[in-house]
Amino acid sequence: MKQITTSDAGAIALACGLAAGALAFFASRRDRHGTAVQTHIDTARTFNRSSALLALSVLADSAMEHYRGSFDNPAMYAPLIVSSLSLLAGLHGGSDRESARHPLRSPIYLGAALTGVAGTGFHLYNITKRPGGWSWPNLFYAAPIGAPMALLLSGALGAVAEKLREQPAREPRLFGLPAGQALALLTSAGLAGTVGEVALLHFRGAFHNPVMYAPILVPPVASALLLNTALAAPQPRWFSRVWLRITTALGFAGVGFHARGIARNQGGWRNWSQNLFNGPPLPAPPSFSALALAGLAALRLRETER
Repeated sequence: MKQITTSDAGAIALACGLAAGALAFFASRRDRHGTAVQTHIDTARTFNRSSALLALSVLADSAMEHYRGSFDNPAMYAPLIVSSLSLLAGLHGGSDRESARHPLRSPIYLGAALTGVAGTGFHLYNITKRPGGWSWPNLFYAAPIGAPMALLLSGALGAVAEKLREQPAREPRLFGLPAGQALALLTSAGLAGTVGEVALLHFRGAFHNPVMYAPILVPPVASALLLNTALAAPQPRWFSRVWLRITTALGFAGVGFHARGIARNQGGWRNWSQNLFNGPPLPAPPSFSALALAGLAALRLRETER
């Protein structure tokens, strides 16, 4: 029987990532054309699922990184607990077809958003207390600024989902704007922030693989298209929809490329206990998929607004 090498393992992982991206691509094509109530509930469920995917990314990433930090501060346990709850709330909401706010999901999402804000403060403090303060080495190797923001976005997307369920027969509004417009702005900003974090880490890796340019070239276009969707008059936008699907697939494919990067380290997956920490982070790329799926939901909602 042929032994599977680290290169084979990386190729298998890459294929799995691409397959998952393809599934997400085709799943995102199932747009429903029903009543306004059905559209709002379907959109809410999509936001629940996007929130769950972001929470899963935060849970896996913070569990690894805070374990590496030996949970030096007891507050480092908070994102694990909160992201687990947000993940469960998102999975429950994603299957919930009811048109009413859930009494437990709403406070969980609020807690996730507040924890994300607090975590950002902790990570900023972690950078400033190091010798040299705001410097490239500290930005590269200190606590990542963007990581807690993913938990904030998970809570925000989940809270939006519950808001859409409050009065599904009416045109929902958020922050004084039509909900589709507000959500397009939110997901556009989320994608832009995620690109900034990825650009910093891929710059640290010297872009040694040309594929590393993809997550700093494709998602910014999706962000710009969502911004245009929010600022322009509502109308069908097929190109924006296609580009967001590409961005969704990119996030899942990124897991495969990161798995291949881990396999190329000394010892490959046989030395997983070290290489998972030393290689590219597996939980990071799905953040793009989660935000792109949320962008597709915002786009669908925006097209119904007049």
